[in-house]
Amino acid sequence: MPNRDKVGRQEQYQSLSADLQELIAPRRVVTYRGDELAEIEDYVISEVPITLELNGKEFVTLLCAPIMLTELIVGFLFTETLIKEYADIVSLQVDLEKQRVTVETVNKSSLAEKLYGKRTITTGCGRGTIFYHVSDALRMTKNESQLTVEAEAIVAMMKAWQDQTSLFLLTGGTHAAALGTVTGEIIALAEDIGRHNAVDKVLGQALIAGWDLSDKLIMTTGRISSEMLIKAAKASLPVVISRSAPTELALALAQELGVTVVGFARGRRLNIYTMPQRIKAD
Repeated sequence: MPNRDKVGRQEQYQSLSADLQELIAPRRVVTYRGDELAEIEDYVISEVPITLELNGKEFVTLLCAPIMLTELIVGFLFTETLIKEYADIVSLQVDLEKQRVTVETVNKSSLAEKLYGKRTITTGCGRGTIFYHVSDALRMTKNESQLTVEAEAIVAMMKAWQDQTSLFLLTGGTHAAALGTVTGEIIALAEDIGRHNAVDKVLGQALIAGWDLSDKLIMTTGRISSEMLIKAAKASLPVVISRSAPTELALALAQELGVTVVGFARGRRLNIYTMPQRIKAD
């Protein structure tokens, strides 16, 4: 069995595109299985610090997997209320060698500096910095969407997109997020070492493409905490789905903002915590 597992993982690694292979480092490790130690080849995901320079000033450093960096930065700027739409960005340049992204926006006020002074340590993977305040969320417009989706469509989508998370399947070291339609189509997928980053990447992709998200669903492998809920609400997404659990504050915000929260979406199981009228079953 170990030999077949080793061959299978090697084939999986070799089947990846060259770009994805660059994100993964093969590494010899010693593993304990049963009652013996053995040396095997394992695969670990890359993690890099990417510094965002905003309007000529060094703003923040994000720890992330170095893929879909444009989408990550666009989504980050949007969910941190630094832009309202993709058109607010005048220029965006990614320099992976220098681990830096340089952005110029239309609005060059002192907002960024003010927000940076109010940074909050989040419940994210590791120590992250974001600039939201829970009270800001309560000033957002309540989502009155009449959208409905079949529970079976959610079950099918959760399986379909997680089967496509090639970085996680090989390394076990990433979170993932996806956008889907009520008909069960996956329209965006992203992976990253952080659950916040993965969500920002798919939201950034949507902003760049100019998609209307008011009739879409967002799915994540990570916990639905308050800041994750706020990210979705800012994008007018009516339904948030996760394999994991929500927090009490996230559910309180979801109820106020009219967002349906579905947790523990595993196999054929769903827990619907808020706004259950949007989820239908035959």
